[in-house]
Amino acid sequence: MAVSRDVVRRLYATPPAGFVAARDEAVAAARSAGDAAAAREIAKLRKPTVAAWLVNLLAIRRPELVADLVALSDELRAAQRQLRGPRLRELSAQRRALVGALVAAIAELAAEADPSTAAKPPPAEVEATLQAALSDTTIAEQVRLGRLTKTVTYAGFGEVPRPRLRLVTDADTEPAAEQTGQSAEPERSDGRDGSETGRGAGRGGRAGSGADRGPGTGGRGGSGADRGRRERAQRTAQADRAAAAEQEKRRSALRRELDRARTEQERAERDAAEAVAAEEQAVDALTRIEQELADLERRRVGAEHEVSRHKLARKGAERTVIAARRRVGEVEGALEELTDRG
Repeated sequence: MAVSRDVVRRLYATPPAGFVAARDEAVAAARSAGDAAAAREIAKLRKPTVAAWLVNLLAIRRPELVADLVALSDELRAAQRQLRGPRLRELSAQRRALVGALVAAIAELAAEADPSTAAKPPPAEVEATLQAALSDTTIAEQVRLGRLTKTVTYAGFGEVPRPRLRLVTDADTEPAAEQTGQSAEPERSDGRDGSETGRGAGRGGRAGSGADRGPGTGGRGGSGADRGRRERAQRTAQADRAAAAEQEKRRSALRRELDRARTEQERAERDAAEAVAAEEQAVDALTRIEQELADLERRRVGAEHEVSRHKLARKGAERTVIAARRRVGEVEGALEELTDRG
């Protein structure tokens, strides 16, 4: 048989000074009922610290307040994921107000459960645990169950996403430019020149053959072939120069584009680094302010308890004065009565 939830709640609502005795009593009751498994499970329950007991007391006695804590925790994380600045500021104000109200409620519950804590404000670990529950769903669930054995803290700043920066080096841009430059370079068609030369040679050959057939015809054919080869060579050289000039033009344009891209990259990296630094400074400032507000809230709660204690002392003193005055009147009356008789 599983351990009764009511038994666990009763144990963790018990002040730490009486926890061990209450646990032993519950173990004995389970054994008497013949439930050895439940007795073993109860015996494993650990004694909570004072601060953990105070948080458990809140979850057990005022579950609706803890439900408000969990709901606000969900809203905070949603606003952080969506980077909703105005909503985050609004929820941060609600968080401070809610934590203050929870600390005050814990102080009242502690005074009811253990009168010796009436004039003592809750320890700082209580508030740290409540703040952690607002930042972490796992901690919020632990608080809601009311079975903490020690307090917890949260070291992060929530789920605000940070920009992921990547350093882009020359290796990321130059290969692309080189590839573009290579693709832009025109290919030389040696086959064409060779084929034309071959055809010219063929015609020259045929002209040469003609020269064999006759002295006048062979001389004119040889001069025409040489002139054709020179013209083709000139056209090829002009095409090569034009292609080289076009390639150099495109290479220069790509170099200028690369310079502009690198300048924009450096500017973007500076802006991103400044944005990250500004965000971190803002988070640090908010953390300091929240710590100061938490300290002021603790002092306010302590002052309220001090005022309550002095008010009780004043009322007790007034009752003592009234009783003393009544006693003086009684004694004076008795004395007068004796005097009248004498």
